[in-house]
Amino acid sequence: MKVLIIKTSSMGDVIHTLPALTDAANAIQGIRFDWVVEEGFAEIPSWHPAVDKVIPVAIRRWRKSPLKTLQSGEWKRFKALLKSRRYDAVIDAQGLVKSAFLTRIAKGPKFGLDKHSAREPLASTFYKHPQSVPWHQHAVERVRQLFALSLGYSVPQTTGHFQLDKSHFRSDAVTDNPYVVFIHGTTWPTKHWPEKYWCELAQRVNDAGYDVVLPWGSEKEKERAEIIARSSKSAIVLPRMNICAVAGVIARAKAVTAVDTGLGHLTAALEIPAVSLYGPTSPELVGAYGQSQIHLTLDDCPEIDKTSVINQNIEPEMFIPMTPDFVWSSLQPLLSETPDREYP
Repeated sequence: MKVLIIKTSSMGDVIHTLPALTDAANAIQGIRFDWVVEEGFAEIPSWHPAVDKVIPVAIRRWRKSPLKTLQSGEWKRFKALLKSRRYDAVIDAQGLVKSAFLTRIAKGPKFGLDKHSAREPLASTFYKHPQSVPWHQHAVERVRQLFALSLGYSVPQTTGHFQLDKSHFRSDAVTDNPYVVFIHGTTWPTKHWPEKYWCELAQRVNDAGYDVVLPWGSEKEKERAEIIARSSKSAIVLPRMNICAVAGVIARAKAVTAVDTGLGHLTAALEIPAVSLYGPTSPELVGAYGQSQIHLTLDDCPEIDKTSVINQNIEPEMFIPMTPDFVWSSLQPLLSETPDREYP
């Protein structure tokens, strides 16, 4: 059986789709997948052993220059590739009009969420077989149910498994010492944990005998990483890396502390223990999924007298109660419970 998946973005959404492939591969002998995904995330589907072909799409880039896209022939070549084979099923796992449009181009029976289940109800009109999947459950579970309904098997009662092939993540060790990765960058300014707090947490991690490793994806994030490193006894600011290389670093970490961002979901998929920090967002429906994933929200934090830190330049202010001591109280047990890993 050959299935085409349409799930283009974002990083977290793409990662949340992987356990559904694991379920299907365990339920249907010989099933294989192709996957349409945004070019910036094209490496991620290839990490699952049931995926044969990744078909990159560039909707984000094409929208900025539609005339150039048509003139270059890029859109024509993409459509030809999408139509080059017939599938036993085409599943839109995104539920948006843009993804439903791509689903319509592909050859094969069309499956997706019905008008009561999709984020954009109009998308359901593009499918021959719309499926009803209840809201108010984690995104991973919703996708698992969509695949099971579309392909005709029962969802396992166990926690979903990402089943990443970690042979993709071989890289030179960044340090000979055990380390904790700080995923400090995110596109929403209000999701950032205060810079001062990162610096204080780095000192606690160092005092416990661990290095701190700091990835970054923009110049602003690089500046923050360097500030954190300067406050630390032992920290490494990574060079600019692609997703696969960053995954290799995370895969060897003792633990991770992350804000609400795509690399936090990648950490969960790699089954690395992590403490994820949530301010304006909730982890209930889209939080890091899996074992040893601790979610800290503002509702979890102890009360604090904000006047005591009013002159300490802690931004964004909403995170003031989520102090380094509070985060460390959740991170420290993960470090003691996690065995050292050996990699080729």
